Amino acid sequence: MRLEKRALIVPLLSSVIANVGIVLAQNATVNVDACPGYNATNVSNIRNGLKADLVLAGKACNVYGKDYERLSLTLTYETDNRIHLKITDPSNSRYEVPESVFPRPKSWDGNRDSPNINFRYTKSPFSFAITRKSTNEVLFNTTGYPLVFEPQYLRVKTSLPTNANIYGLGEHSNSFRLPPENTVRTLWNRDGGIPNGTNLYSDHPVYFEHRTTGTHGVFLLNSNGMDVKLQTANSGTTLEYNVIGGILDFYFLAGPSPVDVARQYAAVAGLPAEIPYWGLGLHQCRYGYQNYYEVAQVVANYSAANIPLETMWTDIDYMYERLVFTNDPQYFPLSRMREIVSDLHARGQQYIVMVDPAVGVRPGISKAYDRGQALGVWMKNPDGSNFQGIVWPGVTVWPDWFNPKTPAYWANEFQLFFNPQNGIDIDGVWIDMNEPSSFCTYPCANPSAEAISQTMPPSRTSPPPASTLSLPIGTSIPSLGSNLLKRDSMYTNVLNPPYTINNAGGNLSDRTAFTNVVHSNGLIEYDTHNLYGTMMSSTTRDAMAKRRPGLRTFVITRSTFAGAGAKVGKWLGDNMSTWEDYRNSIAGMLGFASLFQVPEVGSDVCGFGANTTETLCARWATLGAFNPFYRNHNVDTSISQEFYRWPTVAQAARNAIDMRYRLLDYFYTALHQAHLDGTPVLQPLWFQYPKDTNTY
Repeated sequence: MRLEKRALIVPLLSSVIANVGIVLAQNATVNVDACPGYNATNVSNIRNGLKADLVLAGKACNVYGKDYERLSLTLTYETDNRIHLKITDPSNSRYEVPESVFPRPKSWDGNRDSPNINFRYTKSPFSFAITRKSTNEVLFNTTGYPLVFEPQYLRVKTSLPTNANIYGLGEHSNSFRLPPENTVRTLWNRDGGIPNGTNLYSDHPVYFEHRTTGTHGVFLLNSNGMDVKLQTANSGTTLEYNVIGGILDFYFLAGPSPVDVARQYAAVAGLPAEIPYWGLGLHQCRYGYQNYYEVAQVVANYSAANIPLETMWTDIDYMYERLVFTNDPQYFPLSRMREIVSDLHARGQQYIVMVDPAVGVRPGISKAYDRGQALGVWMKNPDGSNFQGIVWPGVTVWPDWFNPKTPAYWANEFQLFFNPQNGIDIDGVWIDMNEPSSFCTYPCANPSAEAISQTMPPSRTSPPPASTLSLPIGTSIPSLGSNLLKRDSMYTNVLNPPYTINNAGGNLSDRTAFTNVVHSNGLIEYDTHNLYGTMMSSTTRDAMAKRRPGLRTFVITRSTFAGAGAKVGKWLGDNMSTWEDYRNSIAGMLGFASLFQVPEVGSDVCGFGANTTETLCARWATLGAFNPFYRNHNVDTSISQEFYRWPTVAQAARNAIDMRYRLLDYFYTALHQAHLDGTPVLQPLWFQYPKDTNTY
């Protein structure tokens, strides 16, 4: 989301607040720890595991809905270092993350004779623990905390050591080590900048816990909204999952070293994608380059300043009235854009533009809309009409990535608009606003009127340049060479679920696709919202691969789910030009590169919003040189901050880039090793010195 749009965020409608208040009032006095839980019956061994029925152990609590009376548990030792625990309803099919989005890891066919972690359980009331064989210590333990399983509320709670060292549960801008006292990590992808303590753009429900005796990992494969609560009280420290749908699908990872856990998680989530060598160079972008000549001038200025620019980017400014797969014929005429790209390519440089998922509803003007409408690839309302919201072009629709026609549609738009012979021949692509983000506040009853009130699309603020200007970038510069059914019947209210997660955006449908939006395979956004950005990433990567066969793709996204790193890289979103966000960028980068298996990651160097300073930008230019993804980018309402704008920043950038480029083969080798086995390309100190308490 662009910075100036943040002012459009408004409080929830009073009626929604009233409804939430009723739910909270009804359940405020319920002690979930006093619920009956379940008893384990019909326990039987299966190869490398066991299965059991879980039967409600007493009078139902019905905290946020009706308790299920019977559940099914399956426990599998998939490898010596991985246990898979799955709890679901045996009578009715509940939503699970589709295999097409998150392929499941394969189990080893041999017998688990000597696993490094073990599953122990108590039948009545049912509880379980994961223990480490070598030390017999308990890693995860639900004793004393009954399981709650209702249609729209799933609860699992484990005890933790005092002052536990917990990392992960992203995306967030909190400290790298999560405070164990009263921390709530809400997972619901949201476009809202990067304020501390809130849910951000991505959903990675995995955590690492580190102890002097070893490190282990816990991954909950669930894409529904959830609160994960870290709490410390007189009774001790706990971690509690509060999930509003789906199933309980846990993977426990043995470690014992931090790097071991990272590799084991990569075996579950997918090994990171290889990137082209040039992707490690310096990238330059800005929201607010007014025309083609300004883009060319920036390239020339980097050359004149002797700062090696590898890749030039253009934000949505190039589009005609912000319509995806268009260029403005006056400000960014196709012939001049092709000339810029040709000149860049002649010197071994690259070019990237932004592509948003939202397609403007402009029949006859947006050919991408016309073709998508003819194919019927948009997400739908429950009545079958197109779901509409508001983004930069005004009223928009969104591709349904579950629709089997969408991949071909998307690839065709890339082939047409980015055609090397007669289009803009991009080398990589930047995808944004894919939480998905909308500027329309729920319930968004009249998107057309709302778009007009917000002046979408925005008007140009400067006259177009002459189309015959000579480009200034001729100087040579250094360069780097499944079949799913609709499963929402057990949900009583997907727009206002009975358990309210701590979504900083308020209502789950506010400024995004509504949770009752239906996909072509019957799935609903209530379950799949957090998958949207990753599905766009995968489809976009495939589209780029088709138009550039044989070449590695380079796609940078904003919104991700677990496993996204197997396809794309990630930037950390709309930060601010502050020392706080400078420092926070380190923790964000470590989270994705060390824990979440998304190694091609970095922040907007010098900050996206507000005005940077010469000192801050010089320091950030140096820090950014050690991000895997190194890009200077900021918003149109801030001062220009290209590295050549200040002598000290230019010199700091030259020094840092010189060091980066000397080490580039090592960077690239580290990324290749990550692709082979998941070894993190960046590691916090405690990964290397796990027994030194000064490092964590």
